[in-house]
Amino acid sequence: MTLYEQWMKKAYDEKGNIIKSHWDSYIPAEQKVYEGILENRTELIEGSPAELAERFDMPPEDICGFIDGINETQPEPIKTEELTDETPIRLVIDFEKLYKKMVEYKAEHLYTLTQWNHIFTPERQKELYWEQKRSRTIVRDQKIGRNDPCPCGSGKKYKRCCGAV
Repeated sequence: MTLYEQWMKKAYDEKGNIIKSHWDSYIPAEQKVYEGILENRTELIEGSPAELAERFDMPPEDICGFIDGINETQPEPIKTEELTDETPIRLVIDFEKLYKKMVEYKAEHLYTLTQWNHIFTPERQKELYWEQKRSRTIVRDQKIGRNDPCPCGSGKKYKRCCGAV
């Protein structure tokens, strides 16, 4: 069984629901990893899942889950499904992308860590927060009514011009 399969088996049941007991222990461990990354301004993490597991005091399959969570911020995503204990890993930490992903995933326990103050000012954190929130907002054009002038510029009503089917 691959590390990813082990991770999925620990984290989710057969129906895809989270296994709360696992997440109750994983989230504080994950938070501790991020606290260390932010505190030390770590921009590069290298090693195999087994080495990272030892360094961060987590099981290798939980390291796979951590990598899966940070993968979207990577310049070259890691194929988590293919990870073994000895696969070489290179994680590039882009703090802006990471902060925005945490906001996107509503991981408040992570994007509100005090260690972010070592990376960004509180004002910059607010800017990044709102940039991310606005990027997910969909603005739709106003719908053309049947009796409105046709946008093609013909001067006719929409229902008699481009809206006629």
